[in-house]
Amino acid sequence: QVQLVESGGGLVQAGGSLRLSCAASGGTFAAYSMGWFRQAPGKEREFVAGISPDSSTINYADSVKGRFTISRDNAKNTVTVYLQMNSLKPEDTAVYSCTTTRYAPTPQSLYNYWGQGTQVTVSS
Repeated sequence: QVQLVESGGGLVQAGGSLRLSCAASGGTFAAYSMGWFRQAPGKEREFVAGISPDSSTINYADSVKGRFTISRDNAKNTVTVYLQMNSLKPEDTAVYSCTTTRYAPTPQSLYNYWGQGTQVTVSS
């Protein structure tokens, strides 16, 4: 059974940091690219960051470059992907979800499995 479980969200003041985690199990996710998307109220879901299976290719949305860092740990049965978020801004407030794709970790790739999401709220 495929499971993607996010954790680490919460309430933080502007300028603060949070680290999100996503544990993916039940599939051969070590061979998948992983990504983070976010969706704010009333807005479309948007790509945040993506990482290839061997971490050699990493992509970020322009809005988070220099502030967010994606990384992953390919353990035997569970792949964990992280999103370190620094210098947070109120406009980063959203539900953050992790996802997987067989293709390159780009905004346009076809993503298949999704987690339930974790809420990040940044107060001003």
